[in-house]
Amino acid sequence: MGTEITEPLLVDSKDTINTVDSTEIIPEWKDQITIRGLVVSAVLGVLFCIITHKLNLTVGIIPSLNVAAGLLGFFFVKSWTGLLSRLGFSVSPFTKQENTVIQTCVVACYGLAFSGGFGSYLIALDEKTYKLIGTDYPGNRAEDVKNPGLGWMIGFLFVVSFLGLFSLAPLRKVMVMDYKLTYPSGTATAMLINSFHTNTGAELAGKQVSCLGKYLSISLVWSCFKWFFSGIGDSCGFDNFPSLGLTLFKNTFFFDFSPTYVGCGLICPHIVNCSVLLGAIISWGFLWPFISQHAGVWYPADLSSNDFKGLYGYKVFIAIALILGDGLYNLIKIIIITIKEMCNKRTMQNLPIVSEVQDSETSKLLLEQRKRDEVFLKDRIPTWLVAAGYVGLAAISTAVIPVIFPPMKWYLVLCSYIIAPALAFCNSYGTGLTDWNLTSTYGKIGLFIIASLVGSDGGVVAGLAASGVMMSIVSTAADLMQDFKTGYLTLSSAKSMFVSQLVGTAMGCVIAPLTFWLFWSAFDIGDPDGPYKAPYAVIFREMAILGIEGFSELPEHCLALCCGFFVAALVINLLRDVTPKKISQFIPIPMAMAVPFYIGAYFAIDMFVGTVILFVWERINRKDAEDYSGAVASGLICGDGIWTIPSAILAIFRINPPICMYFGPSLSG
Repeated sequence: MGTEITEPLLVDSKDTINTVDSTEIIPEWKDQITIRGLVVSAVLGVLFCIITHKLNLTVGIIPSLNVAAGLLGFFFVKSWTGLLSRLGFSVSPFTKQENTVIQTCVVACYGLAFSGGFGSYLIALDEKTYKLIGTDYPGNRAEDVKNPGLGWMIGFLFVVSFLGLFSLAPLRKVMVMDYKLTYPSGTATAMLINSFHTNTGAELAGKQVSCLGKYLSISLVWSCFKWFFSGIGDSCGFDNFPSLGLTLFKNTFFFDFSPTYVGCGLICPHIVNCSVLLGAIISWGFLWPFISQHAGVWYPADLSSNDFKGLYGYKVFIAIALILGDGLYNLIKIIIITIKEMCNKRTMQNLPIVSEVQDSETSKLLLEQRKRDEVFLKDRIPTWLVAAGYVGLAAISTAVIPVIFPPMKWYLVLCSYIIAPALAFCNSYGTGLTDWNLTSTYGKIGLFIIASLVGSDGGVVAGLAASGVMMSIVSTAADLMQDFKTGYLTLSSAKSMFVSQLVGTAMGCVIAPLTFWLFWSAFDIGDPDGPYKAPYAVIFREMAILGIEGFSELPEHCLALCCGFFVAALVINLLRDVTPKKISQFIPIPMAMAVPFYIGAYFAIDMFVGTVILFVWERINRKDAEDYSGAVASGLICGDGIWTIPSAILAIFRINPPICMYFGPSLSG
């Protein structure tokens, strides 16, 4: 999913972002990176990695956590400096540049919990996913199994995660200043940080932090309370409460009282939440019951619920068709927009310059822009250093990856690194124009190409490894450009942004695998009937098998249905782009519709409850909703995420909940 911008970030933009104080003292780039900032970044990195893993391993939808990262970073450092001042210590002031560095570091760290493949390509290699697809399934070989291990996962992340940072760093001036790309999320983050460091903004930030803390506490206490009733197994507790009746419960339609998913509903736009619910209704309300009626005709009736030759196969492959249709459409659209914009820029450069009389307001804006340009260009990152870094890291990676994944030969890795900068540029440029980060789409393209090239002898492992290489490079490159834009607008040094990205990425290479290992050790990851389904693990492995075997083994009529939904995804996206905004805002998003096809409808109900709460709140008091909805949502998500740590520790020590609350039909007579 693309990073979403929440409305609170866009309020009062003229006051917060377009005002540069000419007397403001800009700290040196080294002073923008502080010990306290790095400590806060590490603490928040752990928290947001845990939240990202939880969302990735349950439903695969990850909303933007930038608001929470900005608020909590501001709160921790302000509390730190306030406490030390009261104790009589002399402390350096907390600047917006330091705040920007913390934000950059945290986002770089928890970004690896997503692009590191812990819910997709890495876990698709494990034995459970292999057995889930079927040991006798064509193309699914026991040799193509590699179970998660802390050592090789940390090593893999270190050799692939830094290349994206070096691939586009020399183009920062071109992307941010020459092309003037908007990078909506980066711009919104800059507005947020700039607002914190004004008197009015600091007061509002204090209230938002208080609100976040309140709902974090409520969410944490509620998650703890739920645990006591969750018993042993997967059928106990509030997570299996048949709130809409037992008949709908069997088709996964129920409210499971999850603060995380309600919080996601508050953060995600209304159209995303409604698209998820529509997808749930189409799949679990109509399509799966219809296909189930043809058991024994379309597929053998005696198959297990997780057999790919039965209903389970339809669920996975139709979801893949929707995801690929949406991804392909948006990729082509971004490429067309990029080419068109670049041609327009070239035409503009050839036009004669006409001098205009400028009023005082325009002159002021020009002076502010010059100030930003001066700060952004002051601390240069040597091009030779960036080029040497990319070549050196590519050489190390080309040698190391074949050791970790033997089917991924060195020449395939080398080819990936030769074409990766071009793909990273396309993704970063597209993100700057539209805010759509198509990381997973580029990953899937790499997966298909390498899997089909290698063939049946190791193609699954090679394809999944290639997917990881592509995702890491294009994701970190786009994140870096977003951060350069944020730094440009907050008068932060480009060098401090680059260094904080390096530090955040290094933190993520250690923190993301360690926090994943907490989940892996404590919970049954990949169980299709449990809470941690890891939905994209099965989808990614099946895509690799499809790249090798083709469509010959699909259940009856499955290919026709897949083609239908693939075309439907293209048509729906086209309608969203060609219809007027007053109509297109009500047309669903195919990518969001695809998620419940495989997972179930329960989280769609939770997210819809969140969107209804926000809708009513906006009608009652729009200003309050704009100011505090992000804080409420972040509190709900963070509280539930924090409870994951004690619940995982209890599970590791085999301490089970004392009560199993179970619901069933009443006994007659």
